[in-house]
This record gives sequence, C-alpha cells and structure tokens, in this order.
Amino acid sequence: MAPVAHFTRRYRLSAMHRLHAPSLTDEQNRATYGKCNNPYGHGHNYAIEITVAGPIDAETGFVVDMPKLDALAKRELLDRFDVQSLNCDAAFSGALVPSTENLTIEVERIMRTAVPALDPSGRLKLHAIRIEETTNNSFDLPADGGLVTENPALF
Repeated sequence: MAPVAHFTRRYRLSAMHRLHAPSLTDEQNRATYGKCNNPYGHGHNYAIEITVAGPIDAETGFVVDMPKLDALAKRELLDRFDVQSLNCDAAFSGALVPSTENLTIEVERIMRTAVPALDPSGRLKLHAIRIEETTNNSFDLPADGGLVTENPALF
C-alpha cells in the first residue's frame, strides 16, 4: 500500500463583491459589513490553494498530473470567477452573501466533485481549500465541508 501524500497548488484570481444581506436593513448592513458594504462593491486579488491527497504514482513520482489540475482549476474556477462580480454568480443569488467564507464553501463544493475525475484509479481526493482574501485574512476548509455535525466538540 502506497503512502498518501498531499499536494497543494496555488491559483490567483481577481474578483469584486459587495457584502450585503438582503435580510438586514441598510443600517444593519452598514453596521455589520462597514466599508465592505459599499454599494459599488470592492475587489480582491484572491489566492486559492487546492490541496489534493493521494498515493504517489510509482511510475511518474507524482500525486497528481499538474497540467490536468491546472486545466481543471481554469475551467471550474478561473473561467467562472476571475474578473467577475461574485454578487452576479449563480451561487450567490438570493440571500447568500458573497463573503470569502461562502466563496470557500462554493470552491470546495466544485472541486470536491471535480478532482476525483483526474485520477482513473479513483484514489485522488480533494483534501482542503484555502483562500487568501488579503495578507491578513485567509479561510481554510477541509474537503468534507468542515461539517460541525462530525465533531461538535470543536465548538
């Protein structure tokens, strides 16, 4: 049985958003989100890290075929979110605020279903997603979605 290794690849994209919850009044939104509630939105240069886990291939010495992972990230993430308003994305229509936390959840959902197709043996899995919004703010989510029902003692 081969050991399981983790491989992380970083991607960059620029997007804008306005943090505004339709369920709150304008005053509550301003108090909750401050300058991030600007009616014209604001932008970030996000760094998205995708970590996959799998055995090291005996022939190639790799956990994942990097060009295939790059193509997947381009198709599923960069083409969708780069130079876009997150508020206009289908995932954030309705009441879901396009916070970076919610973006992290959406990226994890997309990649959790897409990554296994990169490995015909079926042993490659998404391990985690990390999104850096600024040099001071980053968000990490394990591939299981970080469901609190799995370990409520953490909270």
